[in-house]
Amino acid sequence: MEKLKLFGRRIKELRKSKKMTQEQLSEILGLYQKQIGNIETGSYFTTMPNLEKLAEIFEVEIKDLFDFEHQKSEQEIKNDIYRLTDTASYEQLKLIHRLISSVLK
Repeated sequence: MEKLKLFGRRIKELRKSKKMTQEQLSEILGLYQKQIGNIETGSYFTTMPNLEKLAEIFEVEIKDLFDFEHQKSEQEIKNDIYRLTDTASYEQLKLIHRLISSVLK
C-alpha cells in the first residue's frame, strides 16, 4: 500500500482514538476540513509545523505518526488468515468457521 495512504490511515486512526472529528482537528490545526480529509485519504501530505502539531495533539512523537506497520492490505490479511488456518486442527477450523460465519451474517 502506498505510504501516503498508510500515513493518512494512521492520522485517521489517531484522530478517532482521541474521539475527534475532522472538523475539530481542522480547527485546532487551522486547516480546512477538506484538507484533513485529503490527508486521511492519502491524496495530500502536510507541512512539518503541522506534523509537530499533530504529534502534540495526539500525544505521540512525530515518528509515531509514521508507525503504520500494523496496517495491512486486504491481500496481506487474507494471506495471514490462510497461513494461520493452514496449521489449525480440525476442531480449531470448526471454531474459526463458526466465528467467521457469525461475523459475516
